[in-house]
Amino acid sequence: MTRPHGAHSMIKVILCDDHALIRRGIRDTLADADDIDVVGEAADYGELRTLMRDKSCDVLVLDINLPGRSGLDVLHVLKEEGSTLKVLVVSMYPEDQYAMRALKAGASGYLNKGSDAAQIVAAVRTVSQGKKYVTPEMAQMLVDNLTTPTQEDAHQKLSDRELQTLVMIASGKRLSDIAEQLLLSPKTVSVYRARVLEKLGLTNNSELTVYAIRNGLV
Repeated sequence: MTRPHGAHSMIKVILCDDHALIRRGIRDTLADADDIDVVGEAADYGELRTLMRDKSCDVLVLDINLPGRSGLDVLHVLKEEGSTLKVLVVSMYPEDQYAMRALKAGASGYLNKGSDAAQIVAAVRTVSQGKKYVTPEMAQMLVDNLTTPTQEDAHQKLSDRELQTLVMIASGKRLSDIAEQLLLSPKTVSVYRARVLEKLGLTNNSELTVYAIRNGLV
């Protein structure tokens, strides 16, 4: 499809997701929009840094669950660097799990990967204009957070990595699998697991799984 290159209104987008198929799906969706130009794709943080050195972009479409440095880590780094890049987080996790964390870490919007094409295009356009993009579910959560007394769930106290470890263990992944996926040593993952158990007042993996299910984390 031909697009009006050089037009002022082109929104330049970089995609960062370790699943090539998902990247292709999002790229095809965005390519159908006349005002969006996907200028690059990356599968992890290293590739993303290289791309961002060579190409300027307006919006970064970022997956949370990247190998090595997670999407949340990337958000923290961009924030520390004072980057003006607008970041739209697209994740397979439901909104209630990571959306608030992503927004607090500096994302301009959060979408579930199951969202339809029109929603993804609308989200990219919205964040490119410097606005926040929130789904109706997230808007409701933000309102609930404001109106209910702050009785934090225990898992809100977990770090991003600890929360990832909790979700993966509860999903039935072995420590060695988790270590491989997060590019950490099994020993480090064991430390995260121990911290999670301690912070949540639990003693073993099965209690951890029950906790995760009760709290809608898996």
